[in-house]
Amino acid sequence: MSKYTTGEIAKLCGVSVRTVQYYDSRNILIPSELSEGGRRLYSEQDLKRMKIICFLRDAGISINSIGELLSEDNPGSVISVLLEQQEQLLQEEVRERKAKLEMIDGIRRELKSMENFSVESIGDIAYAMGNKKKMNQLHAILLISGIPIGIIQWTSIIMWIATGIWWPIIVWALLAIPYGIWVSNFYFKRVAYICPRCHEVFKPNFKEAFWARHTPTLRKLTCTCCGYHGFCVETYGKEEKKNG
Repeated sequence: MSKYTTGEIAKLCGVSVRTVQYYDSRNILIPSELSEGGRRLYSEQDLKRMKIICFLRDAGISINSIGELLSEDNPGSVISVLLEQQEQLLQEEVRERKAKLEMIDGIRRELKSMENFSVESIGDIAYAMGNKKKMNQLHAILLISGIPIGIIQWTSIIMWIATGIWWPIIVWALLAIPYGIWVSNFYFKRVAYICPRCHEVFKPNFKEAFWARHTPTLRKLTCTCCGYHGFCVETYGKEEKKNG
């Protein structure tokens, strides 16, 4: 039967000699025998055990858990629970890392849209991204509320083209105009803007905000705090920004 030294078993399992010695000190990989010179010698069974330990460590299972597992007479049910717990931990870690990646990506996109960048701009981005969920909810409300108007509009156009009946378009217009007024007021009452110069959150007057040039995240406005005129970052406006 083959016998392996500490160095040989370390090489076969792709780990360091110190790792093998550490597992020995933790009593999870005890050598089958010692040579006359006191060298540790490992059997084929020890090699299989070492490979199992390495596999479980690669899966992220702790040394303590591995030790408890290998001491069980029937480890099948235990390892199933351990792997399930480890899977949950890894999935949570993936979600956290994904959220961080999305945050970094969002910061990079915001930086590209800024004309002048400063340290305070990071605070502006953090504030806007903190309110991103509320902004998404606001956009969802507008989208859902506009579906009936859109259906009426396209139905009216199709009827006009197909049958020559035009009065449904009048009905659509009578509904669309008050809806447009309501949705604009609803929206601008709930959003605010971050000035890239003074970094304060302000609310412009309705007329200026309605007619201003804009992108999905920026709107060209005059800051009510410092008088800056240019593109400002749109954010949810229910709360006031806390400085310091």
